[in-house]
Amino acid sequence: MISFSKVLKEKQVTYIIPLVLLLLLLAMGAVPSYLKGRWEWKQPPPVTTLKELRKIRKTGLTIPGWDTVQRTEQQVGEHKWSLQVIKQSNSPTQVILLLLPQNGPKDQPEVEWTEINGWGRLRWGKWDIAQERSLEFSVKQSQTSNPNSDMSVKARFFRVSTQQDTFAVLQWYAFPNGGNPSPLRWFVKDQLAQLQKRRNPWVAVSMMIPIEPLGDVESTKPLAQSLGETVQITLMANALSPVEK
Repeated sequence: MISFSKVLKEKQVTYIIPLVLLLLLLAMGAVPSYLKGRWEWKQPPPVTTLKELRKIRKTGLTIPGWDTVQRTEQQVGEHKWSLQVIKQSNSPTQVILLLLPQNGPKDQPEVEWTEINGWGRLRWGKWDIAQERSLEFSVKQSQTSNPNSDMSVKARFFRVSTQQDTFAVLQWYAFPNGGNPSPLRWFVKDQLAQLQKRRNPWVAVSMMIPIEPLGDVESTKPLAQSLGETVQITLMANALSPVEK
C-alpha cells in the first residue's frame, strides 16, 4: 500500500518542478536584459499580428460551416469582447461565441473567466456553474502550417444554469501552438518566446451552447469539440501565427 506521505511528496514534486523551471526562465530572460541596461518585460518584442487580433473585436470571426446571425461589440467587465451568435445551416441551435483578442504588446490574460461570470449574472440574473471538467482536443498536422506536431488544446467545459436558459460552456486561451484555460500556461510560453525575440499572442474564447434545463454537458461534447477545433484552426490561420514549440 502506498503511504500518504509518499503520495504527498509526489504531489509536491509535480508543483515544485514547474516552479523551478519558471524561475530559471525568468532568470535567463532578466539577467541579460539587466546587464544591457533594460528590462525585457518593460520592452517586450512586438506582437506581429496585433492588427489582425484587434480586428477580431471589431468584425468577429468568419467560421467555416457556420453562419453569423448576430454580431456586436460587448462590454464584459473592463474589456470589450466580440459577441457572435452563430448557427449551422442544417441546425436550429444558436451558439453564443465570445472572443477577446490580445489588444497590445503588454496585454496579458488575467481575469477573463471571472468577468464572464459577472457579465452572465448581470445579463441573465443567475449564473450557476456545475459539472465542471476538462475537454481536450488536437488540431491535426494537416490543418496547420506547422508540420512537426499536433497542436493540443485543453479547455474548461461546464454547465451554466440561468433564469431563462441552460448552456454548456467551453473556455480556453487560444495560442499559436495550442491552447489552455490557465493564464500561467500563456506566461510560460510567452517567456520562452521572448527569449527568441518573439511573442505568444492569445485570444480568450468562450462558447455557450444551449442545452435542455439541467441537462448533461456530455450531450454536447461532440459539437463543442468540433466547433472548438474549427475556432482554434481559424484563429491560427488568421490572427495567430503558428510557431514551433
